[in-house]
Amino acid sequence: MRIAILGATSQIAKDLVLSFSTQSNHELTLFARRPEVVTQWLASVSLSGRYAVAGFGAFSADEQFDAIFNFVGVGNPAQAAAMGAAIFDVTLKYDEMALEYVRQHPKCRYIFLSSGAAYGSSFEAPVDANTKAVIAINNLQPQDWYGVAKLHAECRHRALPHLPIVDIRVFNYFSCTQDISARFLITDILRAIRDNTVLKTSSDYIVRDFLHPLDFYNLVGALLFASAHNTAVDCYSRAPIDKPNLLSTMQEKFELQYDITESTAGVNATGSKPHYYSLNTRAADFGYQPALTSLEAILKEATVILQQQTAY
Repeated sequence: MRIAILGATSQIAKDLVLSFSTQSNHELTLFARRPEVVTQWLASVSLSGRYAVAGFGAFSADEQFDAIFNFVGVGNPAQAAAMGAAIFDVTLKYDEMALEYVRQHPKCRYIFLSSGAAYGSSFEAPVDANTKAVIAINNLQPQDWYGVAKLHAECRHRALPHLPIVDIRVFNYFSCTQDISARFLITDILRAIRDNTVLKTSSDYIVRDFLHPLDFYNLVGALLFASAHNTAVDCYSRAPIDKPNLLSTMQEKFELQYDITESTAGVNATGSKPHYYSLNTRAADFGYQPALTSLEAILKEATVILQQQTAY
């Protein structure tokens, strides 16, 4: 299978490339705004020459692809906050690039990396197959822009029901390639363990569902080889994890020190989400079965990260 990957510098895209390299013989072309960065990364993971690398200007309808993956976007809340309203233009530009190709090649699968934020900024309860997206149309805030951009893209895709387009809504994703300088709870935890400092974290109760790279790869494979559909699927692991259990387990396994406070300095770029995960198992209809729970994924990847950090 010939696959085009748009936005190949993103963490989740690179993890998928690594999975493809060890578990398939697909022919990949990696497109990025800075192709030299992708080339350098391929060399760093011993994949020099394995895959073609190009700038977005080289993406053409004359090429023959069986699938297109669109990973263009931002990967952490600080980046989302810094990009601001520009997220609309960036999302639209590269989505339209892929859509124009699929219009000319209607058998080509298009997989778009969406987000759980497309449901809106309120997650007082986990979403499910009947949940409606809620947008404060008369009071849009900067933290809404990322989710609205994803929702807008999904609406464009559903308006093309004859084309094989699947939107994958990622809620939380974690791998050993995670930049631990990013401002997520899990990366704050890892820095505290690495630096032997005390984590200051709020008393807010939250539940998260962390997807492991293996399960993302399994989901992608299921979608690629199932019959063509125009739909959206939510990502999910075998089980989510709440904050108290995450903290206590990281304390037990890695000697995390933490203090519960009334406020935190964390970055909240997409709104408060107490239960940011999904009970919508539509992906199972395509044959997807997650292998790991959130906690298993975190322990597996955190062990690698901390070993790497202490090796320097």
